[in-house]
Amino acid sequence: MKKVIITLVFSIGFLLMMNAQQDAQYTQYMFNTLSVNPAYAGSRGVFSIAALHRSQWVGLDGAPVTQTFNFNTPVSERVGIGFSVVNDEIGNGTNQETYFDGVISYTIPTSDTGKLSFGLKAGGHFLNVDFNQLRNFQNQGTPSAPPNIDNKFSPNFGAGVYYHTNTFYAGLSAPNFLETEHFDRSGEVGGTSFLAQERINWYLISGFVFDVNSDLLFKPTVLFKAVQGAPLQADISANFLFREKFSFGAAYRWSAAVSALVGMQLTDQLMLGLAYDKETTALGGSQFNDGSFEVFLRYEFKTRYGKVLTPRFF
Repeated sequence: MKKVIITLVFSIGFLLMMNAQQDAQYTQYMFNTLSVNPAYAGSRGVFSIAALHRSQWVGLDGAPVTQTFNFNTPVSERVGIGFSVVNDEIGNGTNQETYFDGVISYTIPTSDTGKLSFGLKAGGHFLNVDFNQLRNFQNQGTPSAPPNIDNKFSPNFGAGVYYHTNTFYAGLSAPNFLETEHFDRSGEVGGTSFLAQERINWYLISGFVFDVNSDLLFKPTVLFKAVQGAPLQADISANFLFREKFSFGAAYRWSAAVSALVGMQLTDQLMLGLAYDKETTALGGSQFNDGSFEVFLRYEFKTRYGKVLTPRFF
């Protein structure tokens, strides 16, 4: 049975490569905005460092694992800069991608509290594909796998726009514009095409903060993610912030998963966030799938531009 599960995971990863690759997904996207929108850089008004680890479908051998690390800071009242690294792996190293990007943003005040930011990012990613781990396919009569891909570098660039006030934000972005084709063996193996292609992923993100009372804030958020060849992904979440220290909430990924989120402002500068996803698909009922887990950390240094204060907890 374990071999069957491993084969299933490899099959999913292989289909993603051949048809439409989607960027890594996050349940705590509201705290990890820089990874999907470069216009976010510097918007919090402080030097901010964030890291996230996601283990998807825990208990399923070869399931996706993602790590992100980024920092951003304002360098003037209108200009922000940052740097982002994302590592995404599936199949115990069968498919591994590492993205790294430098970002810059420019902000225009639109009102007393409103700001409109434009962002650009440039960088690239390394792709590794180890087809030797798919030998069990060959034992079933599948044609020979293509040669491995070792640290193939592909440049890319992206852009985004981000509007925010003290209680509202909305952003539209496309982190990677170039649709790089990594390899194509059309006609070589019985007419089968082994094609790994980067697709443009579009993100629309928004949220609003409401005062429930003097101690409690309520923030609903949405994230829409679209890419050619894959279903539209919609994430809806609702979080509460209690006394500016403790946050808790729930989320729903359309036709995919339900999630629970908790966070703690351990100090004025250090935040810890945790999330758990339970699949609502048939995969979620498998005894080999214990759900998905995320751990998020953010540390912020005060700057001469001042710390962004509550109620803006985004």
